Amino acid sequence: MTHPDPIIFQTASIAPETSAFNEQLRLQSAGAPSLLDTPPSELRDARASLIEHLENAENRTIPGKDGEIAIRVFTPPTLNGVHLYIHGGGWALGSADAQDPRLWEQAQATNQAVVSVEYRLAPEHPYPSPNDDCETVAVWLAEHARKEFGTDMLTIGGASAGAHLAVNTLLRMRDRHSFRNFVAADLLFGVYDLSMTPSQLRGLNAQVVPTAVMERFYEYYLPETIDRRSPDVSPLYADLSDLPPALFSVGTNDSLLDDSLFMHQRWLAAGNESELAVYAGGIHAFTMQADGIGAESRARQDAFLAQAIA
Repeated sequence: MTHPDPIIFQTASIAPETSAFNEQLRLQSAGAPSLLDTPPSELRDARASLIEHLENAENRTIPGKDGEIAIRVFTPPTLNGVHLYIHGGGWALGSADAQDPRLWEQAQATNQAVVSVEYRLAPEHPYPSPNDDCETVAVWLAEHARKEFGTDMLTIGGASAGAHLAVNTLLRMRDRHSFRNFVAADLLFGVYDLSMTPSQLRGLNAQVVPTAVMERFYEYYLPETIDRRSPDVSPLYADLSDLPPALFSVGTNDSLLDDSLFMHQRWLAAGNESELAVYAGGIHAFTMQADGIGAESRARQDAFLAQAIA
């Protein structure tokens, strides 16, 4: 068992390029529409024009209980496994096609087909709709990956709310379908306690996802009658036994820091393998940083997934 060096949490450990990236993002966000005063539908429209699409992606649909579910697939030249990727965005923003360059990079680096899920978004489709769609795609892969991709070696991953949905999908596959064949989980700055961890509560001035923004996401995603500590809502409170090896990645300046710290320990305590990668000065979504800790994290994720299916 390894623990991060305490020095990594000190301001002096933050590299100049990380500070520069954080400041650049702060300036870019200063005049941008906020979730606090703009409906999610308008934010989605505003962000759509910024998405970089790659032509080698394949758009498909699979049947779901409430209609067709779109998936976006990248298939590399060498194919040893299939990675189910679940995008972030607070269950209200984001899309399956919003990270094409990174997903294609990961497909080639890990020799896996990457299947990105276009799950339904809140507030139009609150809990459990996003969860149900991700579960449906996971079931489809469990049943069809060998036929569709020539391999049934499966991994899963996601970022932020996508990491939350990835863990929820693992739990549902285990409990509802007796399926335990995912061999690795790559989980980026996830949210695992929707009743709020201390870092969420203390993140009043955090970049990207301050406390008020997290509260708004929860307002959109969760009906008022739902217990926020229900295991199907907050996987930190679930039985975590019989889950695959996981890599939890998070930055020290992320308001969701505690979620990864706590979940890593609970993953271990449940008898699973877990790695914790903490990056000095990293804010939420720090993996967008082209160099420094962003590049370091992306390389570690790819190595982790490639090793899992080797």
